[in-house]
Amino acid sequence: MDLDAFVTAHHPEWEQLRALSGRRTLTGAEADELLDLYQRAATHLSLIRSAAPDPTVVQYLSTLLARARTASLRRRTMTWSRVADFVIRDVPAVLYRTRWWWIGTAAASVAAAVVLGVWVARNPGVQASFISPQAAQQLVDHDFRHYYSEYGGADFATRVWTTNAWVAALCIALGVLGFPIIWMLWTNVLNVGVQGGIMASYGHAGDFFGLILPHGILELTAVFVAAGCGLRLFWSWVEPGARSRADAMAHEGRSIVVVAIGLVGVLLVSGAIEAFVTPSSLPTWARIGIGVVAEIAFLAYVFVLGRRAVAEGFTGDVDDRDRSAVRPVRG
Repeated sequence: MDLDAFVTAHHPEWEQLRALSGRRTLTGAEADELLDLYQRAATHLSLIRSAAPDPTVVQYLSTLLARARTASLRRRTMTWSRVADFVIRDVPAVLYRTRWWWIGTAAASVAAAVVLGVWVARNPGVQASFISPQAAQQLVDHDFRHYYSEYGGADFATRVWTTNAWVAALCIALGVLGFPIIWMLWTNVLNVGVQGGIMASYGHAGDFFGLILPHGILELTAVFVAAGCGLRLFWSWVEPGARSRADAMAHEGRSIVVVAIGLVGVLLVSGAIEAFVTPSSLPTWARIGIGVVAEIAFLAYVFVLGRRAVAEGFTGDVDDRDRSAVRPVRG
């Protein structure tokens, strides 16, 4: 390669890329031109590094590409339209695409909790292995109901939100290992099943469901989503399919970050319901009805917006432009 001739031929393109990268706003045509020039310059850098690795030219192009990439990503990610795409396309697309994982997780967990609850309710000896009769009476008469009114509404909502967000984050963070998620799910099933069984055995099943269902439907759904997506991440390296294990894990990992951000809002809603609706003086049917409406809204978000987003090609992963913007610079 004649490096001098190559630089002379392409220097005007590079300077145009530099100029566009420095502008605060771009028209649609200028944004397309910026992307096109970026991809060309990335190819030029790769060619120079392999055929005529001149340090000065390599440094110039690397700096130019880094500046252009930062400007391009900033423009795309900080606009309101990008925020809207994230909320109404990216998040529901991932939730819809992983639906069988978290629906399966929810079905298995609920079934296990019901079986455990019935077993505990019908066997006093089993109850005694978990909790003493005195502690069980205290739970039924005071502790279970008092839990929801122990703190002020705003303070309790914050506590619930942060706790559940932490549980969801752990499910996602530990997803690559798989087995810790199973343990966390079992702990949750054990807690709900034992408490429900004890309340039912003392004739307070109505109180149990009246207090846990208003917020618990949406709250547990969020936990099941996090756990299901974490298990999907685990399975991506166990059975990557046609992709390499690294690519499969990278794809699922990026998508799960989208889920983690999306669940922040879901858990905020469930925390508000738990703090302000569950302990309220509303009739039981009204409190449960609010929880059911919140759950229906979430499922509509997933199965209406999510299905549409997937049909439009959204996956929740970074788009092709971002992936192509990274590889040549590293090359």
